[in-house]
Amino acid sequence: MARSRTRVRRSRGNLFRDLGFPAHEAQHLLVRSNLMVRLEQEITSRGLTQAAAAKQLGVSQPRVSNLRRGRIELFSSDALIDMLARLGVRVRLVAPPAGRRQVA
Repeated sequence: MARSRTRVRRSRGNLFRDLGFPAHEAQHLLVRSNLMVRLEQEITSRGLTQAAAAKQLGVSQPRVSNLRRGRIELFSSDALIDMLARLGVRVRLVAPPAGRRQVA
């Protein structure tokens, strides 16, 4: 059986850009994915069921299910920030100067 070699390349700092998304879209996706990860961490660390999380977040249980399944295309940054705020998590966006490498 022939083995295929996997090429590994160092990230340029934004996984979505590395995957070929246009720069502006990659930035939005990176912000939204980071917000989604933080929400997932909060829900998990608090031991919330999807129903309990939905109640605290002010959304439906299917919405929490979509969040937990990583359906990034269904969530805006505003919606994710609102949900984090409902959990008491303060969100701060930091925009580094152009040219500085960002870590995804």
